Amino acid sequence: MTKSELIARLAERNPHLFQRDVERIVTTIFDEIAGALARGDRVELRGFGAFSVKKRDPRQGRNPRTGEAVSVEGKAIPFFKTGKQLREMLNVDGSDS
Repeated sequence: MTKSELIARLAERNPHLFQRDVERIVTTIFDEIAGALARGDRVELRGFGAFSVKKRDPRQGRNPRTGEAVSVEGKAIPFFKTGKQLREMLNVDGSDS
């Protein structure tokens, strides 16, 4: 699902709201999550999951074309861990796939 599909679905389910207002709400939520992560904060949505930032240390990599050693800088990576309720919802039928 894309952001625009999410907005359209939320607007359908909430006919008392204008689509532009739903779009503003969704954008604000995403911006707040991104801003919190940029500050190094953790964002937890109970039952859904938690967003956090993991640090990757600098390392020596290899250029796949030439095999030459390349220095790779350290970086911050966004990370999402699903909540228990979401995991259970996805595995209702008991299948592993």
